[in-house]
Amino acid sequence: MTDAMRRLAEELVAYGGRIAGLDLAPNTQGNLSARDPVSGLVAITPHDYSYEAMTADDIMILDLAGSIVSGWRDTSHETPVHLTVYRERPDVHAIVHTEPTYINVFGVLGRPIPPVVVNQLLAVGGESPVMPFMPSGSEAFGREMLRAMGDRNAVVWANHGCLTIGPDLEAAFRCTVALEGGAKIAYLASALGTPRALTMADLLTAVG
Repeated sequence: MTDAMRRLAEELVAYGGRIAGLDLAPNTQGNLSARDPVSGLVAITPHDYSYEAMTADDIMILDLAGSIVSGWRDTSHETPVHLTVYRERPDVHAIVHTEPTYINVFGVLGRPIPPVVVNQLLAVGGESPVMPFMPSGSEAFGREMLRAMGDRNAVVWANHGCLTIGPDLEAAFRCTVALEGGAKIAYLASALGTPRALTMADLLTAVG
C-alpha cells in the first residue's frame, strides 16, 4: 500500500468510527470509500466487518475496474456501486453509505426528504430523492442511483438507507449527518403540522 493510499485507509477507519459512534450504521452495515485523485485508486471498507475493530490494514485498495491492488479481506458488497460513481462522476472523491433511522423512515415510505434546515439544504443541494427499491451491489444499481440522484449530493435507497457523495470524506460525512438531522426534524415537525421546505432561492433572498 502506498503512502497516499494508507492515508486514505486511515481516514476511512476514522470516519467509519465516527458513523458507528453516531449510530448511522448499526452493526456492520454501510460502507465508505475514497478515491486518490492522483493514482485513481479507490480505498473501500471491507464486507461485513466491525467499524470498531477495523484498522488501515483491513481496507481494500482497488482500481476503477474492480481489480484488487492491495488487501486480503472480502470487498464490500456495494463495491460495484462505488466504482460506478467514480467512473461516472470525476468530481466525486468520497462516498458514504449508511442506514440511519430517520432517513430509513422516509425511505420505507418512498418519500423524498425535504430540506427543512439550512445546513441540510447546503449539504445536499435540495430535496433528497428516493431511489425505488432494487437489489444493490451492481453497476446497474449504481447507474440507476446516479439517475435518481441527479445534481444532489445524497440519495435515499428505498428500504436501505442512503448514499452521500463529496469531494472528500469530510464533505460526504457532513452530508450524511445533515441529512439524518433534517430527516429527524421533518419527521417530528410533521406531528405538529406541515414542515416548510427551504429552497436555494430562500438563501439568496436572506443574503440579499
